[in-house]
Formats: sequence, structure tokens, C-alpha cells
Amino acid sequence: MKIQESAENYLETILIITNRNGSCRSIDIANELGYSKPSVSIAMKNLRENGYIDVMGDGNIVLLDPGKAIAEKLYKRHTMLTEFLTVLGVPSQIAAEDACRIEHILSQESIDAIKKELERIRNS
Repeated sequence: MKIQESAENYLETILIITNRNGSCRSIDIANELGYSKPSVSIAMKNLRENGYIDVMGDGNIVLLDPGKAIAEKLYKRHTMLTEFLTVLGVPSQIAAEDACRIEHILSQESIDAIKKELERIRNS
């Protein structure tokens, strides 16, 4: 099932925060993304109802297998695209911001081609 870009961003953010801090709560997401707590709460409710996350009694958010698969795929795309743009000479901050926008729209074929070219550049 195809999910919206905003939902993908939330899932990726949960993964990043969890990897960095060991856990993730709604307030962490709000702070990370600069969103209001009510907006994040609504998004978490939708993600929970669609089986992407679970919210524990202590407020910690846990990625369920479908959510984790999406988050990890996006995170890999993001880091690869950021590196590729940086190699091309784009400043790292701009590269990361651009990667965040384009990671959602590129086809797997384009991602594979960029990955292949990045590997070629690394090995040259």
C-alpha cells in the first residue's frame, strides 16, 4: 500500500530518533520536525490505526514491521542521495534537505542507477 509522503517522513523520523536516543516520543518528533504536538499526535494516531507504529503505555513509539520497512528504505535512500549530491559538490546541508524531498518521488530504477554511479565514483 502506498502511503503519503508526510507519513513516510514521520516513520523515517521515528527511526532516526530511536537510533539516536534509544527511544522516541511524540514530543521528540515535534521538536525534530518543528511541528506542533497536536499535529504529531494526529499523525501518530493515523500511523497506529494503519499498523505502522505502536504507542507504549509510557508514550514511547515503536515501529512495527511495516513501518520499520518503510522507514529503513527511506533512510537508506536519504543517506545515499545525500552522499551523492555531496560528491557532486552540493553543500552538505543543502544536499540533506534536497535528499529529503526527492527520496519520496524517485523510482527504484533511478535510485538503483544513482547507487551504481555512486559506487563507481567511490571506487575510482
